[in-house]
Amino acid sequence: MIHFKNISKIYPPHMVALENVNLIIKAREFVSLVGSSGAGKSTLLRMLIGEEAPTMGEIIVGDVSINSLDHNELPYLRRKIGTVFQDYKLLAGKTVYENIAFAMEVAGKDELEIKEDVPQVLGLVGLEDKINQFPYQLSGGEKQRVAIGRALVHRPDILVADEPTGNLDPVNTWEVVNLLLKLNELGATVILATHDNSIVNNLARRVVLMDKGRIIKDDEKGKYLI
Repeated sequence: MIHFKNISKIYPPHMVALENVNLIIKAREFVSLVGSSGAGKSTLLRMLIGEEAPTMGEIIVGDVSINSLDHNELPYLRRKIGTVFQDYKLLAGKTVYENIAFAMEVAGKDELEIKEDVPQVLGLVGLEDKINQFPYQLSGGEKQRVAIGRALVHRPDILVADEPTGNLDPVNTWEVVNLLLKLNELGATVILATHDNSIVNNLARRVVLMDKGRIIKDDEKGKYLI
């Protein structure tokens, strides 16, 4: 599904963010990408969605080399890869329904598709009863579930979650993590970047540990001991 081949990223003049990273993630895996702040997790994920290019190496998703895509092709790639971030990125002046509908409108979906798909997505993330509420009326966990719903609206094969629980309390954290597990069970490949060892150690899934831009450990059912 995803292959990072000999990836390095060097920022001018000589700051090495990633060094010779090799990683294969299979379809339908749930992978925790862990390490302290500055380890290179977010840089690697930004490359996966085409926000940054490697200095050296190649990233392959399915049978497509991301390096070979031009600027006009990147939006199509990003619709195959749902992304969720720590800071939600919701539109404050739009309702829950409108936030998800907007993502479909930008992609050129018609009104009939939007009216059909948005309620289905909200049902999947458990927010049917919040459909007409605005972000300020939601808890942190609910906001993050809206963000996940927005990421799912294009039915991506891959879901990238970069520190999605960083602003959440323990209860809301596990609501979000359990939703990611559910989506993985439904067939999505999930990459969870986090430095929260309690999440990783309770998941007992594959753990890839990064430090100073390199992968230093890759365990099939690992722990994140700090």
